[in-house]
Order: sequence, then C-alpha cells, then structure tokens
Amino acid sequence: MTINIKKCTVGDLQKLQEISYETFNETFKHQNSPENMNIYLEKAFNLNQLEKELSNISSEFIFVYFNDEVSGYLKVNIDDAQSEEMGDDSLEIERIYIKNKYQKHGLGKYLFNKAIEIAMERNKKNIWLGVWEKNENAIAFYKKLGFIQTGTHSFYMGDEEQIDFIMTKTIL
Repeated sequence: MTINIKKCTVGDLQKLQEISYETFNETFKHQNSPENMNIYLEKAFNLNQLEKELSNISSEFIFVYFNDEVSGYLKVNIDDAQSEEMGDDSLEIERIYIKNKYQKHGLGKYLFNKAIEIAMERNKKNIWLGVWEKNENAIAFYKKLGFIQTGTHSFYMGDEEQIDFIMTKTIL
C-alpha cells in the first residue's frame, strides 16, 4: 500500500472535475433530490469554476493517490478565499473527499495532516471547516481530530438551505 500526494494544477482540471463529481455524488446523493444535486454539481464543479478556484493564489488543491490511483482530494483556503470571514490567522479546509472504495484506509487523516502542514507553513493559528449537520461520519472524524463546533452557516444545495456546523481547531 502506497499513499502519495500531488498538488493540483490547471493541467489536472479534467481529473479534478471527475473526482469532484464522483466523491460529492457518493457522499450526498442518497440524502438530496436528484434535481438539487445536479444544480449544485453543475454550479460548483463546472470547468470554469474549478479553473477559477485552481488559479486563486489563496487556495490549494491536493490529490491523494492510493497505489497510484487518484483516490481523493483536499482543498484549503486562506485570506479572502475562505468561504466565511475567519481572519488572517485561519486556514479553511473547504473539502476533504475520498472515494468510497478508499475510505477507512487513513487517506482522510493523511489529507488532514497535509492541511495542518500547510497551515503551519503559513503561520496560521486556527484551522476550520464547515460540515453538514447530517454528515455524522464526518462530524465524528473531525471531533476525533480535536475539532470543536464553534458556529453554523447556511449551505445551499440547489434551492434547499442546509445547515453546516463550523468546526475549529487551534494548532499554534
């Protein structure tokens, strides 16, 4: 078993779109209407949107490979790229997605540790994320890693408002 990571570039755009669609669908399709899923997927993961995000110097995408296959990815944001105003001393984990068949292999923790490494390199004191209140597996995972709930915010899946827990961890 080998685990490797690679920073995504614009040359990885198609691969990023494919894994974004696949992992988001696997994670959320059973709890949302097909209409709302399609609206969200097209808005969040169209090639123009992903290229814009990849080109933002305040965001970073990292692929994780399990035995040479792209198995998931991480997206982190700092400064004005954060989806909530959390200050200059914070780094946001916007996405950690792992393909279902690769879950329970430590890849999420591997990507989490990479996010911590990026935060420390950039002298950030806090790391935070938003997680859907109904995503019990993810909430348990983040609590195990030392995150605590510090607030909530709205997340729109198509025309449906959903609530995300904002969870924060102090790292410095």
